[in-house]
Amino acid sequence: MKRIFLMTLLALAVPLSAFAGSVDFSNSGGSLTGSSAGLSLTGSEIIQATGLGTGAVGNDGTLSFSTGSFVSAVGNVTTFNGGGSFTITGNGSNGVPTGTIFMGSFSGPVKLTAGPAVSGGTIYTILGDISGTWFSGGTATGLTNETWVGSFATGKNGFMGSATLGSGETIVSTVPEPGTLGLLGTGLVGLAGIVRRKLKA
Repeated sequence: MKRIFLMTLLALAVPLSAFAGSVDFSNSGGSLTGSSAGLSLTGSEIIQATGLGTGAVGNDGTLSFSTGSFVSAVGNVTTFNGGGSFTITGNGSNGVPTGTIFMGSFSGPVKLTAGPAVSGGTIYTILGDISGTWFSGGTATGLTNETWVGSFATGKNGFMGSATLGSGETIVSTVPEPGTLGLLGTGLVGLAGIVRRKLKA
């Protein structure tokens, strides 16, 4: 009886394994543009994918995004609507898969903040939460807000609508489908019961 109880607990715990940790993508470069239509980034290179592949530094793929339209500029913070698109594409290097790894959009407002002045210019940061679909078919929503944060420096006139991205980081909590694994777990419990009954007979 004790063995059956332990097997049942193990089978029902299978869905918990679906909540794999998080993957941290670092990206660099690319053309960042901004207007009343929104912010967009193209041609940014994925330079590392910690938690996916070997974690080695190199050219692992590309990252691009667009936000929703301009909302407001208050003080040093410019806000854009969420929505748009957010895509991470791998190129097969360093154990990173080839093709679309993550596809989604911004799930809330995106904030462009002007930071401290540095030798003749200004450092800006961009922050926005994202949600979407992971390459293995699972979703990347639910446990935490997935986040993209980027930064870049400009000349003395500040951000004038275009700049080269300095660096970016995307943290995605991968959540494969636990419902399917839950069905597998309960199926294993039923199978164990049938085998036990036949052995007793």
